[in-house]
Amino acid sequence: MKKIGFIGAGNMGFAILSSLSKVYDKDLLAFYDVSKERCAFVSDKLNVAAKTSNREIAEFADFVVLAVKPQFLDGVLPELSSVSFSGKVVLSIVAGVPSSKIAQALNARVVRSMPNTPALIGEGMTGVAYDERIFDDDEISLIDKFYNSYGKYQKVNENLIDVVTCVSGSSPAYVYMFIEALADSAVKHGMPRKQAYDFAAQTVMGSAKLVMESKLHPAELKDMVCSPGGTTIAGVAALEEYGFRNSIIKATDACYDKSVSFAKK
Repeated sequence: MKKIGFIGAGNMGFAILSSLSKVYDKDLLAFYDVSKERCAFVSDKLNVAAKTSNREIAEFADFVVLAVKPQFLDGVLPELSSVSFSGKVVLSIVAGVPSSKIAQALNARVVRSMPNTPALIGEGMTGVAYDERIFDDDEISLIDKFYNSYGKYQKVNENLIDVVTCVSGSSPAYVYMFIEALADSAVKHGMPRKQAYDFAAQTVMGSAKLVMESKLHPAELKDMVCSPGGTTIAGVAALEEYGFRNSIIKATDACYDKSVSFAKK
């Protein structure tokens, strides 16, 4: 069996490791984080071994997961440069950093991906980019198992990974803001806060599931709720007046520009 090691155990690394530990032999998993407190927390929470350095993870693992923030990657790669990556696979979730940079620095085969935090409950969505021709069937099978362990994934061309960052990697934050704002509006009109969060969150979850399962266009589903002269179309008109769609597009533009900027450093 292949061993999997995580370099970085922040929110995203922890989310993936947590889901993976439920379907994978824990003796074949390990991680390292620069924070000793974080190492103690994750090890205690997941019962997965913490190593003492990034290098130790690279030597231990057949599949090395790079789960660090992009601004810290240049400090991590030199620690790994003396390790032989022959026969190993690097799974990178580092935002904005092309696989070619990591492949060149480590002389390694790299799978680049962008997951999101719903991975913590097995409902993640990940964009994955790699050249199948440089991996054998067993490696491709484990890559598939890895990304399926915490939700769904789709293969994309690497030039779309920054777009994946916009549409799924960063966007959970916007969804949480929407749920919070929607709940605040209910509280404003007298609903208890916990109940307001329950109504708002379930509505978002159910609406998303309807998009996935009905296969109807989101605009068509929206029109089904908007009765002529009714309450919903009044709300939709107010959203348009205050730039709801434009705000989302502007947010993703900013997200995309930031992601692309990491590749230029």
